[in-house]
Amino acid sequence: MASLKIPELVPSAAEDSQQLRKAFVGLGTDEARIIQILGHRNAAQRKLIRETYQTTYEKDLLKDLDGEISGDFQMWHSFSIFLNTLVFNSASAYNAIQMALQGVVHLWTMDPSERDACLANEATKRLPDSNCIIMEIACARPSDDLFKVRQTYHTCYKKSLEEDVSDHSTGDFRKLLVPLVTAFRYEGDEVNMALASNEAKILHEKISDNAYNDEELIRILSIRSKTQLNATFNQYNDQFGNAINKDLKSNPKDAYLKLLRSAIKCLTEPEKYFEKVLRLAMKGLGTDEESLTRVVATRAEVDMELIKERYYQRNNMPLDRAISDDTSGDYERMLLALIGHGDL
Repeated sequence: MASLKIPELVPSAAEDSQQLRKAFVGLGTDEARIIQILGHRNAAQRKLIRETYQTTYEKDLLKDLDGEISGDFQMWHSFSIFLNTLVFNSASAYNAIQMALQGVVHLWTMDPSERDACLANEATKRLPDSNCIIMEIACARPSDDLFKVRQTYHTCYKKSLEEDVSDHSTGDFRKLLVPLVTAFRYEGDEVNMALASNEAKILHEKISDNAYNDEELIRILSIRSKTQLNATFNQYNDQFGNAINKDLKSNPKDAYLKLLRSAIKCLTEPEKYFEKVLRLAMKGLGTDEESLTRVVATRAEVDMELIKERYYQRNNMPLDRAISDDTSGDYERMLLALIGHGDL
């Protein structure tokens, strides 16, 4: 279910490429034009724009976008060094906004499998701190999409995603993440209720014994279809009186158990998982731009309407208002465009 609002009469890829090129020419960059174009084009249209731009100008659109958006700050900062400390602080704030804008525009302009491969590659360099990103890609994407991510990863980085995840993770995290990223699940609606009942018992036995890293528990999570897992978790609740994630909160601060709970949520109710990521990204002082950018860029064309509904139910505030309260400038405008907030 997409949220992105596409204009009824979309210009051709050649026209969009020409307008983007104009946005880069002259003194400064026309960020408003970039947002107006790229913020209102779907994945297929963005791919065609990139191909047309490359053919027409013999330049990589992603590199030009990165250079132009970050380049604006360098020009602005060169002037601001002659001004007082207050203006310098303004320069720092402007730099932060430009960096955030550059990040979301870059991710959004990528092909979805290329984007996920890039996110995964960066995440492997920061494991275990970025376990959640690997888990999201493994659990929230359909099997065909995850397979494309693995293919793209192999092409871009000359090694397999599972190899990098295995090499950069350890212990229980490796035992869980490697099977998840190599999964190819059945995507149909067929459910085996006898199997669901039996595997609910297996999961309860392992959890009762605190065997959270048991091979059988991980096997069930990594091979069963999402429909089958939903049935299994419903059986778990019916048979034992607790939701499975409640029983996995024996130690709320345990990082592995937190990842395990997140994987279950991501597999069965991704809109609830991503609502929480957004909520925490904008909670308290400061903003976690990395998480905010990642969720908006990866879910805008998938289930953003469901995430927005869940966000309003959970926080009694529309997601667009929360973003406006927590961000500013062109970064704010790009995010709002991607979540489908009117014709910006």
